[in-house]
Amino acid sequence: MAKPVVAVVGRPNVGKSTLFNKIAGKRISIVEDTPGITRDRIYADTEWCGREFTLIDTGGIEPYSKEIIPAQMRRQANLAIEMADVILFMVNVKDGMTAADEEVAAMLQKSGKPVVLVCNKVDAPGEVPAELYEFYNLGLDEPMPVSSIHGSGVGDMLDRCIAYFPDETSEDEGDNSIKVAVVGKPNAGKSSIINRLLGEERVIVSSIPGTTRDAVDTKLEKDGKTYTFIDTAGMRKRGKIDDDIERYSVIRSLNAIERCDVCLVMIDGVEGISEQDTKIAGYAHEQGKGTVLVVNKWDAVEKDDKTMEKMRKEIYDMLGFMTYAPIVFISALTGQRVNNLFSNIDYVTAQNASRLQTGALNDVLSDAIARVQPPSDKGKRLKLYYITQASTKPPTFIVFVNDCELAHFSYMRYIENQIRESFGLTGTPVRIIVRERKKEG
Repeated sequence: MAKPVVAVVGRPNVGKSTLFNKIAGKRISIVEDTPGITRDRIYADTEWCGREFTLIDTGGIEPYSKEIIPAQMRRQANLAIEMADVILFMVNVKDGMTAADEEVAAMLQKSGKPVVLVCNKVDAPGEVPAELYEFYNLGLDEPMPVSSIHGSGVGDMLDRCIAYFPDETSEDEGDNSIKVAVVGKPNAGKSSIINRLLGEERVIVSSIPGTTRDAVDTKLEKDGKTYTFIDTAGMRKRGKIDDDIERYSVIRSLNAIERCDVCLVMIDGVEGISEQDTKIAGYAHEQGKGTVLVVNKWDAVEKDDKTMEKMRKEIYDMLGFMTYAPIVFISALTGQRVNNLFSNIDYVTAQNASRLQTGALNDVLSDAIARVQPPSDKGKRLKLYYITQASTKPPTFIVFVNDCELAHFSYMRYIENQIRESFGLTGTPVRIIVRERKKEG
């Protein structure tokens, strides 16, 4: 199931980024004592008491500001709130309760989401300051005193937070459909392609609200198989503030990708591949999901006999980490090659769940070593003893060696390529874990 989402929100300069970094365990957000420094949401995967979740840092909400930058930050914070399972609402004890705090509190109450009220900058040990009790007037849950700088109170806050998380076993229980996330930047044709698939097949089983608040899961039957398409609908179209609006697509995509078996990464064929596309594709790769790269609007591209190969090369150049993914050129508008998506989805799903025989794997490993000698350092050569598959989704292999430090990335990539050459594994990432083992005898 998808990880729960926790959004850290509040007015500017209450310590959201410092708390975010404390929870995430690393300095991801820029921390500076200047209101508005965090202009974009930043996310991190983390865990507490064995529960994994995605944490979102947001720019400060300024309810009354008409300026362009605060307005953009407010939109991004609103989106984070829509996505969240739990909201950490931060206020600053030293400032006392402000009118902006009251406005943000009212907005959060309307969202209907669980809200944990976090009173930051309670830095001195001992009794909580009397100013904390003022925040009961916000009409939210009991205020929790924390110090985002020192970390005091953060554990209790996270305990309360995870109490609101959905049950780990509740989602998708008994659902054996192939889950397909349709992701991409705004206006790439995500909704259009699903509408085209449904319109052609006319075998909708059901449309149910997705776990991702802004998405709709649509089930479709074809040739005896059931597919659940996760459409990140509602992504805003690009407007005058292109860069900021495009960033909206990332967090919407994260949830959909975590829930799926296969990702359809939609690329606008007219515009070509962009940096935003690489971010979304990169997340699918990191999560170990099978991926099909779908170039849409191919009907609108001026082309000759070399255009398709040129586009293919540009995509693989930008996505050097994902040259294993097949590319399909389609038009959601005309229906061109749309039905090819089903065979690609089926194939990539099977490849992502592949389990290979240990004997065959070790034959490939022996041949690879014979072809290209393992690297050495200061007279000591890498020895690869044995390989076995540890898990699927994605296919994950353990290679036992004499010295992990000698297992250079480039040589392990060579081993991965030899495995792919022998077994295919099209459309799926491959994980190779190196473990040290002393040679027997």
